[in-house]
Parts: sequence; structure tokens; C-alpha cells
Amino acid sequence: MNVIGWTTACIKVRAVITIAGVVTAAGILAPVSAAPDEQLGYRRLVELESTRTFSDELTAALASGDARLAGRAALALGRTGDPRAAGPLKNATRAQDVPLRALAVYGYGLLAAKTPLETKLVAKSLGDPAAAVRVTAVDAAWRSQAAKNPGALTLATPLLALLDRDPDPIVRARAATALSAWSDAPNVRAIAAHVERAFAHEQAPAVRWHEGWTLRRGYALAIAPATIRAGLADREELVRIQFADLVGRRKSIAGLPQLQPLLHDGSWRVREQAYESIRLLAGLQRTDHLGAIPAEIATPAPVPDNTEPPLPRPNGLGPPRKPVAADARLDLPLVPATSAQLDGPMTGPHPRVRIGTTKGTLVVRLYPEWAPLTVANFLNLVDRGYFDNLRWFRIVPDFVVQTGDPNDDGEGDAGYMIPAEENPLEQRSGVISMGLNYTDPPNAHAIRDSAGTQFYITLSPQLHLNRDFTVFGEVVSGFATLGRLIERDRMTSVVRLSDG
Repeated sequence: MNVIGWTTACIKVRAVITIAGVVTAAGILAPVSAAPDEQLGYRRLVELESTRTFSDELTAALASGDARLAGRAALALGRTGDPRAAGPLKNATRAQDVPLRALAVYGYGLLAAKTPLETKLVAKSLGDPAAAVRVTAVDAAWRSQAAKNPGALTLATPLLALLDRDPDPIVRARAATALSAWSDAPNVRAIAAHVERAFAHEQAPAVRWHEGWTLRRGYALAIAPATIRAGLADREELVRIQFADLVGRRKSIAGLPQLQPLLHDGSWRVREQAYESIRLLAGLQRTDHLGAIPAEIATPAPVPDNTEPPLPRPNGLGPPRKPVAADARLDLPLVPATSAQLDGPMTGPHPRVRIGTTKGTLVVRLYPEWAPLTVANFLNLVDRGYFDNLRWFRIVPDFVVQTGDPNDDGEGDAGYMIPAEENPLEQRSGVISMGLNYTDPPNAHAIRDSAGTQFYITLSPQLHLNRDFTVFGEVVSGFATLGRLIERDRMTSVVRLSDG
């Protein structure tokens, strides 16, 4: 596998190209629990978005009187990546319905790499009275700056204002994350100092670790020693992780005395990150493949295995094949009216899967409302026993664990690729996402619609992956098991559990 970098391109797989239709016709997908209360119209929207088809059907659904259908159409239009979707989505950002307005802004932001976003529209949405809309506007601002859209530099000002004054901690956290994209701005030191001051005054733990993430990701060399000392001593482990990484990024041997006490931190993740940063300061490379636990690191204690009875596997499914819209579970309405609903699943029962490993079990809850085809693909691979006995071929401390390759080396797949399903769920600790192919250096970047069967689970927040990678679920129990894995370990049995 061509590894490009430990924090940006280690989610790489090599594509296995097939002629369209050959693999699709070769197998039968197990039914994905089609619920009787399926959301009307969603299936056609999924079909259009997954084939990247801009059509009158999508714009008609966006303009319908059904707010549920219109909101889902807004997401579908954004996912097509078609610049022609910009006009209808801009109109929908003026809708009265909050979920529709939020999803319209999010869909509009997805177009930033294809057509420049209107800075005034994004700035206005950053001031929307609904926190859900401000969350998606922050994402649009981030994407606009990442794509170097004209005028995007000016969006740092309203983002800093949100960081200082927004009453919703989720909005403040997202604003902090987005500001990492301004690390090459002409006023970079002023932005860094502003985020530093916000960190010093912020009380909400979740906002503080987001601020710490941005300081280490974009502004490590500009941070004052007092801020670093405070971050390393913070009561929250996620804050200490960010600053342990920040010290390593500064590449100053003077940081060694600050990191060495963290080798005895109560958090195994802090200990791992401190060890990796010490390696950097000693002139070594970060660990890119964890083949053994270093003697200096104590892994988390084993946790009781999940022993729930699994659902029976269907028979006669045939080989894996690419999922289509008919396979998706679409019973959960996508109506994010609050910032929290843009940060997790909708209310209702969700599919669950137990991943058995040679070091214990973990359970993941899947989110078909945000990623219907990705979930359908994953569940049908589970039903076939595809993942059983596969190796964790890539483990990077304090980053990700990755598996899902039948070749066990990071170069294999099932012979098809599935469409990306970008969504506003963060790449925080314990999320499960699909791996992507990468282009070759020196301008390496993730290739959209190149996921297959390889997936990863994050060991700590990896928010720079938010823009490109599809989050489709989250670990709900057994997270500590991940901290005990090395690359000789395998998945033993991956099975469905009852919805939860």
C-alpha cells in the first residue's frame, strides 16, 4: 500500500476496477429490514444521489410541501456534486422549516469544490437563529476555505465571533474545528491567538478539545508556552491528547520534559500519544504500523465481552456485490432540527453489529438515515461472513484501526466501489467510516466514491477527515478493546444484533 502520511492518507486502499454490472449481477443482497413505515420518496432520492444524477425529480422534491422529502432532497442534491444544484439549494436556504434550511445549507456546502460558494449567503447562514443551520453553515465555510473559493478568507471573522459568543457549545466546537482551514491565511497569527484566548476562557469540555485540536492541527508553532502547559494538565483526556500531539509537532527537544510525565497518565490514549510525540522529538518516525505494544505503554484492561445472541445469517446470498437503492433501510426520517441531531443519529431503533476480535468484542451502532447505502453494504458483508477472520492490517496509535481487506495487506477489496455519503457527523473517537483510495503524491487527496469493503474506526478525534470520509456508525460498547489490538490480531466473528 502506498502510504502518504500518518494523519492524512493512511486510510488508503487500492481500487479493484470492474465493469459496471458484472459484479452487480453476480450476487443477491440480503434484505435490509425494509420497515413498513419507510419514508416515502427517499428511495428514489438515494438512487439519484448515488448515481450522481441531477434531475428535475430532485428539484421538484426540494420544492415539495413535504418538509421531510424536501430536506432529504437537499442532501441528495449536494451529494450529486453537480454545480447546477447550487441555484435550487440557495433558494432552499430561505425556507421556514429548520431541518430543510439546515440540510440545504449543508448540501450547498458540498458543492464548494465544484462551484464557488457565495460568501454572503454562507455568512448570513452563520448568523441564522437556528443552531442547526449555524452548524451546517460552519461546515460550508470550512469547505469554501478549503477549496479556496473567492472571498472565503473573510469567513474567518464570523467564525471567530461564533467561537466567542455562540450560546450553543456544538456550534462553538464546530467553529473551532473549521478555523483550522485558515492556517495559511495572511493573518494566521491573529487567528491562532484568538483561538488561544477562546481556549483559555472556554468551560465546556467538548469545545475545549475541539479548540485544542485546531491549535495542534493548524497553529502548533504559534502557541504560547502557558497555553501548552494548561492543555497538557487539563482534566479532560481529549484535551491532553491534542496538546501532547501539539508538542510533538513543534519538534523542539525542549518539549521532552513536558511529555515524559504523560507516559504515566491515567488514560491509555494520552500515554500512546505522548510516546509517539517523544519519538518525533527523538528524531524518529511516528508508528505507522503497530506490530507490538511498546514496553512503555500499558494497554487498557480487558472489558467483558458482549454475549447477546446474534441474528441468524441468511442463506444462499452468493458473492458480495455493490448495493443499490433498493437495498437501503429508509424508515428513519432525516429531520435534524437541533445542533445535536446534526451530531448523531435520529431518534429510533438502529442496526447494531458485534465485532468479535482476538482481544475482545465491540458493538457498533449504524446510522442508515445518514449513510443508507454504506450501511446496506456493511450489513450485507456481515451477513455473508465476509469480515470473519480478517486481519487488522493497519493500526496507527492514537489514530485509527483499519480492516476489511480479504488479502490482509490493505490492497484488496470485493471488486466494486460504493458512492460516498458525506454527512455532518464528526470523525470523533470511536466512529466507523469507510476507507478511500488516494491519488499519488505529491498532491495526494482522497478519491470520492472509491470505498469498497475496507473500514476504519477512529481511536481519537480525526476531524480533518470530516470533509471526505463517510461516517456510518459509532462504537457504543467495547471501545477499550481497540486499545489492545496489534496488527497480528484479527476479527473473529462479525454478526448482526437486534436493533437498538
